[in-house]
Amino acid sequence: MSSTDSVTTSVEVAVDPVTAFEVFTEEIDAWYQRGPYSWKNPERAVAIRFEPGVGGRWIEVWDKETGEGYDFGRVKAWEPGKRLLLDYLLHDGGHVTEVEIRFQPIEGGTRVVLEHRGWDALPPAVAAAGVANVQKGEPVLLAWFADYIEKEPR
Repeated sequence: MSSTDSVTTSVEVAVDPVTAFEVFTEEIDAWYQRGPYSWKNPERAVAIRFEPGVGGRWIEVWDKETGEGYDFGRVKAWEPGKRLLLDYLLHDGGHVTEVEIRFQPIEGGTRVVLEHRGWDALPPAVAAAGVANVQKGEPVLLAWFADYIEKEPR
């Protein structure tokens, strides 16, 4: 494990920051790709969503009727067009990190920057495994998001 406490990934999309934020949060169930590698419980997962506003859940939905499922974490900041700050419960169930998604205006669109931090507070083996996982997975996640925006022009 390096001395760095965060892993940062970014992507550029050809929509304004408010639209990028809305697509990221409101349409996550459309752009987030399903598979055994992307779900906590792929046999039960039927959707994924953010509950808007501070305190809302970031949830893998197992039952659409009741809304029950696996909480990935909670919304700590909800600033449309600017940033989304989340607690992230690691799959081991006992450790929490923090994910911040910033929506930065650039010419022709938005740079979406995902920073996953808090690794230094975890036991070294847990942190090393988590960092390795997000270094592989988060660029893929942002690529799904960018591909969706490109295919579904606004």
